[in-house]
Amino acid sequence: MRLRAQRLDTRAQVGVRQVVADLCGIQAQDAVAEVLSIRVRTFGLTARCVEDARTVHRSVVRTWAMRGTMHLVASEDAGWLVSLLGPVMIRKSRSRHRELGLTEDVGARAVGFVRDILEAHGPMSRAEIAGRLSEKDIPVEGQAIHHIVRLAALEGVVCFGPDDGAERTYGLPDRWPPARRVDDPLAELARRYLRAYAPAGPDDLAAWSGLPLKDARAAFQRIVGELVEVSVEDSPSWMPASRAGWLDAPGPRIPAVRLLPAFDTYLLGYRERDLGAPEAYARRVHPGGGIIRPTLMIDGRVVGVWARKRTRRGISVTVTPFEDLPPGTHQAVEEEAADVGRFLGADAALSIVGT
Repeated sequence: MRLRAQRLDTRAQVGVRQVVADLCGIQAQDAVAEVLSIRVRTFGLTARCVEDARTVHRSVVRTWAMRGTMHLVASEDAGWLVSLLGPVMIRKSRSRHRELGLTEDVGARAVGFVRDILEAHGPMSRAEIAGRLSEKDIPVEGQAIHHIVRLAALEGVVCFGPDDGAERTYGLPDRWPPARRVDDPLAELARRYLRAYAPAGPDDLAAWSGLPLKDARAAFQRIVGELVEVSVEDSPSWMPASRAGWLDAPGPRIPAVRLLPAFDTYLLGYRERDLGAPEAYARRVHPGGGIIRPTLMIDGRVVGVWARKRTRRGISVTVTPFEDLPPGTHQAVEEEAADVGRFLGADAALSIVGT
């Protein structure tokens, strides 16, 4: 059911905005992983389509949201998500801000200057913003400039602008479509989370969103009438009552073989990852330091890791299964690797280690 909720059971011919909205955000700290998260859930799109959705059509926005990390979110969702989660993430960062000389007063001045700078000059890189702020006696050394820009984004003042080559820029969100009005953002977050991740529980929502557990529990309580309780490995979980029919639905007729990118939401959406990534191989998937490696998934279970590398001829894709691949899945892995190349605009050469 999680596989289906995450759009990973079958590929659909849908647009970028629809996928991003359905998942209530795509992790975006890694530029290539960001677009590959769209690829693995769709049919026929390319990396260029994702960038055009963000910078030309402006149907999606890259900003800091869940857990205070970079996400791609639907434009109509950006406002209420940042308004709900931004204050929580700012509070969590206060001590680090003070260590960097960014007291609340200095931080407020810095955010105001950033707004004025971008309003006058348009999208700018972080280094360019730092240069302007240093003229205003705002501390920008080391990690300070990163935290200033992030603070401005969490206050809804800025978001990411068009990429300048390999460099990311920041701009004002005023040219993006207006945010959708949400009367109860906490309830809406739980509702949207469960559409994308159910079955799950409040502790999963807290881990995914960065909200305190008490707020996650309150969010579930606000929509309890819309939910049905189920058991996942003897633990209570919930899913939308409108999807109760999924409980009796058969699984995929053929193995769902997917090359998930690094930091994919399928592995970041829960407090525990054991259901999708077996504990025996946990360290090979998430070695620490917040890293989630690209993984090979078959029918919702992680069965290996993979890596890609640019070459003179295109892209090399190396898949390392944890154990022998199930019979009949090699061709599907080959098709996945070829599609990674198609999506990124390069020929892909596959090698499966140990086979």
